[in-house]
Amino acid sequence: MKIECVWEHNGNDTLLYAANLPGVYARGSNLEIAMEKLLPDVCSYLAWAGLPSPGNMSFEVVQDAVCDLNIADADSDVLFHSERIPLTFDEYMNLKGLALKSAKDFHTLYSTIPDVDTSDLPIRSTFYGQVPRTAREMYNHTKNVNAYYFAEIGIDADNEGTISECRQRGFEKLEGRSDFLSNSVHDGSYGELWTLRKVLRRFLWHDRIHAKAMYRMAVRVFGSDAVPNIFCFE
Repeated sequence: MKIECVWEHNGNDTLLYAANLPGVYARGSNLEIAMEKLLPDVCSYLAWAGLPSPGNMSFEVVQDAVCDLNIADADSDVLFHSERIPLTFDEYMNLKGLALKSAKDFHTLYSTIPDVDTSDLPIRSTFYGQVPRTAREMYNHTKNVNAYYFAEIGIDADNEGTISECRQRGFEKLEGRSDFLSNSVHDGSYGELWTLRKVLRRFLWHDRIHAKAMYRMAVRVFGSDAVPNIFCFE
């Protein structure tokens, strides 16, 4: 299996994405380190999605995206070349299904944390404020990008209810537009370009970042048997 990679970087500081597996990513201080870390994330993603192991894998950088943002804080504004292509209905339903599964699993993980206000993480500030430390902060932060992501492609969504509920309502509003599969490019906030494909990928990517942080923190604080490894993280 060939993994087509998008390399977003500020200097050497790197975010590496698997363009043909939306949501898979690795971060590193340079491309080589990120490339080494990408393989286990591919494997965990395939296990979580219920997809077969690909056996031998090769990696190819298909897009080099220089970025002015602070990559170390997981900031990103890249639009993949492949994210400009119109969607078929089957592609949309598959990606939507993954985005909704991710939201459901994120909520399930959160619901199993013995104390959602306990954390062993230090206080750290980034461009968007303090990094979420507790499970409650991680959950609310992840849920509350819903209205923002949908708004970037012109959909008036909200953040009410659970992460699954507000995401589902956003998709319902999206599907009320007859041309939503055209995957139009939108000039969103801060000059960032967005498409529906990018929104679907960003939901999966953002969920995985904070699910991984939540799971690892919970294992350290409460023990490996306290929470389910629902995202199949290594």
